[in-house]
Amino acid sequence: MTKPIIAIPADIRVLDGATWHAAQQQYIQAASNVAGLMVMIVPAMGDAYDLDAILDRVDGVLVSGSASNVHPSLYGKEATEADGPFDPARDATSLPLIRRAIDRAIPLLAICRGIQELNVALGGSLASEIQEQPGIWDHRKPTTPERDAMYVIRQSVFVKEGSCIARYIGPGEVQVNSLHRQAIATTAPRLQVEATAEDGTIEAVSVIDAKAFAVGVQWHPEYWAETDLPSRRLFEAFGDAVRDYAAGKAAATRAPLKQSAL
Repeated sequence: MTKPIIAIPADIRVLDGATWHAAQQQYIQAASNVAGLMVMIVPAMGDAYDLDAILDRVDGVLVSGSASNVHPSLYGKEATEADGPFDPARDATSLPLIRRAIDRAIPLLAICRGIQELNVALGGSLASEIQEQPGIWDHRKPTTPERDAMYVIRQSVFVKEGSCIARYIGPGEVQVNSLHRQAIATTAPRLQVEATAEDGTIEAVSVIDAKAFAVGVQWHPEYWAETDLPSRRLFEAFGDAVRDYAAGKAAATRAPLKQSAL
């Protein structure tokens, strides 16, 4: 049985003097090994691509984390050097892709930078260097020589009773690896807060009027998807939603053929 395909918008990376369109291994591995999906990396080409033509060919969208940040001009603020680094080509690709996926009821999972893109795409704003704000903890990755720090750092978030995410991973306290220096400031009107950190930082949202799975998390379930139950359940729920969408699309394609045979 052919696995459904999801799109992951690429980051722009410059390596060895060459420009690359890239996606991090952990997202692809979690989508493949846990969600049971195939992945298509969408080059960060912005208006050069017909995004609807891409969405015609996939069954879900995964918007990944990244070292870059959404450009402040996209939510009405002036950019400073401290707000960077930026990836305008990714912004120009992923924000409209998010909006079209939601409009077309295509399942969407947004992680880290992805939840910030989701918020900005729907009219919200972001806060930079949140660790400098009174009462906000330092959510940044600790300075450590360990390359596997993403696997061992744990932080509590509190999933709201009755929320969309609670259906998948359960309500109450959940241990996650949330590593970031930006966060949602003003929540977009179409988003519902699903989980917060102990200091009140928004850690998960869902799209209120979405007709399909449309969830964003600030933490990194992709690193733990094969070993941690809540992380696994989130990716499995996304995979189930993608398969349901693919099955519905296939049924809609076959229906005219059955009618014409009568």
